Amino acid sequence: MTRPPPKKGRWRRRLKLAIALIFGVIVVAAAAGLVYALYPRTMPQTQTIEARLQPAELDRLRQVADFDGIADATARSVALFEEAGRVIEHPRCMNCHPRTDRPTQTEAMRPHTPWVTRGADGGGAPTLRCSTCHQAENFEASGVPGNPKWRLAPIEMAWQGQTLGNICRQLLDPARSHMTREELLHHMAQDELVGWAWHPGANRKPAPGTQEAFGSLIKAWLDTGAACPQ
Repeated sequence: MTRPPPKKGRWRRRLKLAIALIFGVIVVAAAAGLVYALYPRTMPQTQTIEARLQPAELDRLRQVADFDGIADATARSVALFEEAGRVIEHPRCMNCHPRTDRPTQTEAMRPHTPWVTRGADGGGAPTLRCSTCHQAENFEASGVPGNPKWRLAPIEMAWQGQTLGNICRQLLDPARSHMTREELLHHMAQDELVGWAWHPGANRKPAPGTQEAFGSLIKAWLDTGAACPQ
């Protein structure tokens, strides 16, 4: 009588068969992948890619001379500030004048992402400074805006939620603006961080007019008595 093969021998044969099967599947899959990779196919047509987003259309500011027809000096001063207010109330400026310690961003002035806070000097918390992401100039590759002075305005100069008249009175109050009238004019007309509002990069809409035109309106407003809207 023939003896059945030992159980240990049968187990080894089955293991070898399973390994051979797995190896065969791997070889077949590799061969199929190689064939697919090398199979000739039509290449996609090249297309022109814009290197950067087109700047938004620039809104214009009225010139100082446009207000010469207003005979009453106080009314003319108010009208000049209201025209300058188109810049002041624009998101490019408002985003850095939040009413909380968290800045806002975009045209919708939504809370800043990631979550950041004002910090003691307006330049962010010690653990996450504004300069961590915002460099000395706009970074076009990512769209992150930048300026050497990037920081928030003092909390005393919070503009969001305020009327234009209240903002006007804030500007004229040295205890809140931390500026004399001469310093205020210089800030509006020449400060480079204010000037960023007209060169915001990416597809952000710049503030109306130019910094020069804005500064001229502020100077004329101050020269006519710096009257504020109600």
